[in-house]
Amino acid sequence: MKRIIVHSEAELELWQAVDYYETKYVGLGLDLEQEVSRSLVDIQEAPDRWPAKIHGARCRLLHRFPYAIYYLELQDVIWVVAVAHTRRKPYYWRNRIK
Repeated sequence: MKRIIVHSEAELELWQAVDYYETKYVGLGLDLEQEVSRSLVDIQEAPDRWPAKIHGARCRLLHRFPYAIYYLELQDVIWVVAVAHTRRKPYYWRNRIK
């Protein structure tokens, strides 16, 4: 099983979203964090399960929250490039993979 590496900006996106949801309802931010964690396990177990999008990055949509995890499967690792809100600027993260 390949190791997962999370881009620093993707990690920041996650924590900003967690903070936002936590201000809306106590515990909701934790729910988002747990769903992302479960999704990362899913990605690690079957990285080719989700479709390739721009520049070969794959997209794993979350179920309860309007977020997607964009990642690249490299030779030795899985690199998470973004934890992106699905209704905001599409593919703003693409410069991270160049």
